Amino acid sequence: MASYDVFSVYYDRFLGDVDYSLRAAYFDLLIKRFGGGQKGLLLDLACGTGSLSVELSRLGYEVIGADASPAMLALAQNKAISAGESILFLCQRMEELDLYGTVRAAVCALDSLNHLTSLEQFSRAVSRAALFLEPGGVFVFDLNTPYKHREVLGDNCFVFEEDDTVLVWRNRTSGTLLTEISLDFFTRQKGGLYLRESEQFAERAYTMDEVKAALEAAKLRLLGAFGDDSEEPPCDTAQRWVIVAQKAEKPEPGVR
Repeated sequence: MASYDVFSVYYDRFLGDVDYSLRAAYFDLLIKRFGGGQKGLLLDLACGTGSLSVELSRLGYEVIGADASPAMLALAQNKAISAGESILFLCQRMEELDLYGTVRAAVCALDSLNHLTSLEQFSRAVSRAALFLEPGGVFVFDLNTPYKHREVLGDNCFVFEEDDTVLVWRNRTSGTLLTEISLDFFTRQKGGLYLRESEQFAERAYTMDEVKAALEAAKLRLLGAFGDDSEEPPCDTAQRWVIVAQKAEKPEPGVR
């Protein structure tokens, strides 16, 4: 996986159109519906610069944010302090998650699990999240779909402009729905010259069958699959799946 040290500097600037308060409310709705409505410890897996962590904390969750990028976490910590929210941030990879105890719910947003480019890594990350869920706890995560990788990301190039910086985003997608992504940031300097900084990483799309197999291996029960941040089942052209899975409750005494 990439370190995202360069991307972290520009992450909020170019993802500023994400309404994190709305997204937190959406995850909260799903957690309440499928997890019994109890607010307690919540894991924000691959929390990035902490925008979602802060919004979930404002909704009353005790948030733990985990991410593999120290640069992202430094921004997340500053953001939480500025917002007056008490959030514990841990520098950990998704597939190596190791908490001190269990959490009532876990979320993983903005296609973070797609950044794990092998089915083994993906399945291990799901299993690690499941390991630290309380019985009855829910794991809510989203994924970019195979349709998005084929039809939207594809072999396309996108150009974004924000103030004094231009981002050139180039994709190359293989038949296995592995998309190699190259980012070039051009920032205007004094005198009119531009500083170029680059980041490369990859995303992989997973089929619904692969997702279900990973959940089953992690002993998680699929409770719902929704399309494009809605409350409706995904259609064939959905660009994002939102998955809700639950860890089984403890068996009653005497029941095996």
